[in-house]
Amino acid sequence: MNKKTSERPVFPFVSIIGQEEMKLSLILNVIDPKIGGVMIMGDRGTGKSTVVRALVDLLPPIEVVENDPYNSDPYDTEAMSDEVLEKIKNKEKLSIVQIKTPMIDLPLGATEDRVCGTIDIEKAISEGVKAFEPGLLAQANRGILYVDEVNLLDDHLVDVLLDSAASGWNTVEREGISICHPAKFILIGSGNPEEGELRPQLLDRFGMHAQIKTVKEPSLRVKIVQQRELFERNPKDFKEKYRKEQEELMNRIVIARKNVKNIDIKYELLEKISLICSELNVDGLRGDLVTSRAAKALVAFEGRNEVTEKDIFTIITLCLRHRLRKDPLESVDSGFKVQETFKKVFGY
Repeated sequence: MNKKTSERPVFPFVSIIGQEEMKLSLILNVIDPKIGGVMIMGDRGTGKSTVVRALVDLLPPIEVVENDPYNSDPYDTEAMSDEVLEKIKNKEKLSIVQIKTPMIDLPLGATEDRVCGTIDIEKAISEGVKAFEPGLLAQANRGILYVDEVNLLDDHLVDVLLDSAASGWNTVEREGISICHPAKFILIGSGNPEEGELRPQLLDRFGMHAQIKTVKEPSLRVKIVQQRELFERNPKDFKEKYRKEQEELMNRIVIARKNVKNIDIKYELLEKISLICSELNVDGLRGDLVTSRAAKALVAFEGRNEVTEKDIFTIITLCLRHRLRKDPLESVDSGFKVQETFKKVFGY
């Protein structure tokens, strides 16, 4: 397949109108992947997959070890496959290449073997080698794994994805043979609430939850349609028009990634975040952790160095609304409860 046919034009991220919740959630996860991914819920035809693809197109290339199926980081032993570690141990020279940040689309009908990889037992027994065929989790390492209609995916498979996303590793075990490889990726799930929500236990494990609605404002709808038509007519010119803005946003993300670890959050603010979680009966500490991480990522993105109350208010709904749901038949809170509790705790 030549490069021209394999690379389809991608809509520029900065030209996307509206859907601020979704865009902010995605940017914050790219700045700090430890936030734990995003669940995007919204009506059909609201551009969920367009925004995700646009985000990946915005990201800088990454350096990988050439011909390594796991996109191993040549400088970080925590993000290397066993084969690359072996080469380093034997003082072999690594060939390093740059690739685009990987984005893997998980097809709805994917089997566990396709996702996690398979072990060739016969080969392992007859030849005494660990014959492993890597799956989609290996390809997604150091990139983004996108699951459209994640709410229609088998619960067990969602569990596997969430486990890998949280631990950064994928382990495949069969007939007493075990293979482990790095699988650090940002998990982005999207779905239509009319087709059912994820179970509360699974939903809670997504770092953030963005809700998107169809734009109602007629003038904005017209603008969105016009943008799309202009892009389809001449993708190259359309992208060129937004190139400078795209580059500025990419630089902001790159700088924020470096600075996020230096951001401070005062103890009193952490205490208030925990008080909000406690008032809302949020189970576990995941809500507290994600809220403070997301607030720091927002501060880094805006080029500041200390978290304020306003930062917490901006992101707290995205971090907590999906953790309030105890009954599987209930729908996810629009954010009203979270905002009311925030105002009560912060004395507004």
